[in-house]
Amino acid sequence: MNSRECLQATLYHQQPDRVCVDFGATAVTGIHVSVVHQLRQRLFGDSARRVKVIEPYQMLGEMDDELRAALGIDVIGLLPRKSLFGTESKDWKPFTLFDGTPCLVPGQMNLTPAPDGGWLMYPEGDTSVPPSGHMPEGGYFFDSIVRQDPIDEAKLDPADNLEEFGPLSTGDLAYYRDLKTWRDQHSDAGAILVVPGTAFGDIALVPAPWLKRPRGIRDISEWYISTKTRRDYVWKVFEKQCEIALQNLDVLIDLFGDSVEAAMITGTDFGTQRGPFVAPPVYRDLFKPFHEQVNRRIHERTRWKTFIHSCGSVYRLIPDFIEAGFDILNPVQCSAAEMEAVRLKKEFGRELVFWGGGVDTQKTLPFGTPADVYREVRERIEIFNAGGGFVFDAIHNVQGNTPIANVEALFRAIRDSTH
Repeated sequence: MNSRECLQATLYHQQPDRVCVDFGATAVTGIHVSVVHQLRQRLFGDSARRVKVIEPYQMLGEMDDELRAALGIDVIGLLPRKSLFGTESKDWKPFTLFDGTPCLVPGQMNLTPAPDGGWLMYPEGDTSVPPSGHMPEGGYFFDSIVRQDPIDEAKLDPADNLEEFGPLSTGDLAYYRDLKTWRDQHSDAGAILVVPGTAFGDIALVPAPWLKRPRGIRDISEWYISTKTRRDYVWKVFEKQCEIALQNLDVLIDLFGDSVEAAMITGTDFGTQRGPFVAPPVYRDLFKPFHEQVNRRIHERTRWKTFIHSCGSVYRLIPDFIEAGFDILNPVQCSAAEMEAVRLKKEFGRELVFWGGGVDTQKTLPFGTPADVYREVRERIEIFNAGGGFVFDAIHNVQGNTPIANVEALFRAIRDSTH
């Protein structure tokens, strides 16, 4: 099988001739640029080459054609035009991380020193407005800076939380046409499209670090409280957001057609380490109706499989995810309560594709030995890949301080699992 055939078989719960692998196709299945840099050094010895940072918020490195081929990665990502800070992947310039990693960052990524010795990031690189991101000294990625105006209940308008949603612009359409051409040039790979505007209530998006002067409810705690205390306000935001998203989705379906195998719909987290973060009744009332609309549109018009990312213990929500029309669950956080690999595969393996769960990024990968990593990867592949329905990836992104020997053990275990 080529990579595309491997992904297609996997998504239809057929046994592929090897486990399908994704690293770098989405902003939740990537590898930090410092680790990508070290991988390139180990594989090709090109220590002078600078890896591109394709997602500045988490500082994820580009998995280019050469690296994907060397590591046996099967999936490419069709990513949004702009990052969470509003930067575009162009006009690259050199940058050096706190750990000494040389890399390339987007030209719009303009930083200023932070009082703590770290860096401040600005929406679209505009340093004339307040910063929207902060990387502390010695850090590896950015956190959003909440910019919340005082809330006047009498003047709250759902339109203020809809500023970032709208029809695809002329620039967006030109970008996606170029992306379709790029995808056609990589037709042997499997592909996942990150659909814009369908992540209802994703807390990484609520502060809107790409907007220069965000309005509405932008404080993280205030937003979570609002799902209870201002339920009608949040519903109106989701309702209009969904209307716009469906219009844009139709455009993207017409453009990409059968060239796409999967579509990432949402990165909204519904679980904590110990249980659901959003109670099942709240999910059914406030989120599920909109997930159903998006999934229905995709399934009516395409063969794409739809992807939900939610960290934590979501075992009690999985039946609702399935009813809402999702085909793929990510990141499969097996370390969380009720999320044991064998249990998930047994109970939901016929209905869901598990995309992730290949190794624990909280403990095993960053703090275990190479032998620990190798053993866990082999075990997870044996469990999840039986009968298909498993795309290998770590549990969320591989972080910047991960020992390179452990990352090498991960890829060695993937390779050995095919023999």
